[in-house]
Amino acid sequence: MRRTLFSAIFSAMLVLPAAAVAQSSHNDSFVHGPANESRIAQEVRHQLIMLPYYTIFDDLGFNVQGSTVTLVGAVTRPTLKSDAENVVKHIEGVTQVVNQIKVLPVSDFDWQIRRALARAIYGDPQIGTRYGNQALPSIHIIVENGHVTLEGVVANAFDKNLIGMRANSVPNVFSVTNNLQVVKE
Repeated sequence: MRRTLFSAIFSAMLVLPAAAVAQSSHNDSFVHGPANESRIAQEVRHQLIMLPYYTIFDDLGFNVQGSTVTLVGAVTRPTLKSDAENVVKHIEGVTQVVNQIKVLPVSDFDWQIRRALARAIYGDPQIGTRYGNQALPSIHIIVENGHVTLEGVVANAFDKNLIGMRANSVPNVFSVTNNLQVVKE
């Protein structure tokens, strides 16, 4: 049975992957270099986006330096941090994994804000139809102690500003940092 976007977003076990790691705001997902390094980067990206429970409320990125992979970002579940490290360390050619992923604090207040932000952003027809119906939604909503950071990739500056305005309109948000990147046209 196919679920609607909103039932998928708000289900307790959301399995929609967040933005494609290759397009993460960390700008370090694909490093040009030796062919082996590129293969490692592609495999790391694949393994990260396939993680269960990787949601729009998490943001994962990575950097490849030779055979060392550094994981960065923020997640809502401690198990997602350890799962990310475990899948990457089993990739052929990876000799070391440096896990710098931050686990966000457990907070009902932050979860209320996350849900309200998802409704405000993905519930807007101008935004939701372009970004919310993707297999890999490209907008991440990171909330820490009432402070919001938007991560990911959007098609144009108008979308970036509109999403930022929607996030700023959500009650109980202390601040919004809009790190959305515009795809170069």
